[in-house]
Amino acid sequence: MPTTQHLEAWALQNFPNVKGGDDLATLIWAALHDNRLTLQPNDVLVIASKVVSKAENRWVDLSTVTPSARAEELAAITHKDPRFVELVLRESVAISRARPHVLIVQHRLGWVSANAGIDQSNVGENGEGKVLLLPQNPDASAQHLREALEKHSGCSIGVVITDTHGRPFRMGNVNIALGASGLPTLIDQRGEKDRYGRVLQATLTGYADQVAAAAGLLMGEANEGQPIILIRGLNLNRPYGTGRDLIRPAEQDLYVFSKETS
Repeated sequence: MPTTQHLEAWALQNFPNVKGGDDLATLIWAALHDNRLTLQPNDVLVIASKVVSKAENRWVDLSTVTPSARAEELAAITHKDPRFVELVLRESVAISRARPHVLIVQHRLGWVSANAGIDQSNVGENGEGKVLLLPQNPDASAQHLREALEKHSGCSIGVVITDTHGRPFRMGNVNIALGASGLPTLIDQRGEKDRYGRVLQATLTGYADQVAAAAGLLMGEANEGQPIILIRGLNLNRPYGTGRDLIRPAEQDLYVFSKETS
């Protein structure tokens, strides 16, 4: 496990409202300058998926959506807008739970969350009637942003694209890593020893999720307006991974899609 003795973190202040087609890397670089911050080797930028989706123009106007019969059926169960449910189905490959005000699905990219991560909050002043889908490919987005910012700065950094997810056995949402580039994401510590010499048998650490959760303390969930967090002091001396590495394989899923509870 990469050991860290001291961490520093900054939320970039006064980050502009992102519009479709904006060069997000250029906006981040300018915001770093405005905040009098300079990227250093092994810095990690944690970026809210919402601003990535906005730059990638992942808006959908609900007035353009025609719900299917299945969407109408699920809307009656969940008390949600049938057009919204239709978009959830289009972004998903499986349904875990449908209850009043709850629709838990497996996203087409693998993770399990409410409403396929489709967002209606903090979508902008002109967001009435519109929703925002998650980035098309968060790992590719993280890689693109990393390469662009490394070109600007001349040093090697990491990028995490984060979103908030609930957890099956815990109340409250936490930030997790949807996409990542330039840092370890899942660290396999099996075979290593604990401080008493016992060999670890099952320890897998979701390192990128830990980084995302730490950033969430500054990022906030309401009107904070701080979608970009710079974290300094991490030890990234492990093989790099991607956000997809953190998705539990279906054959190991004992909870969300088990036949006993479906």
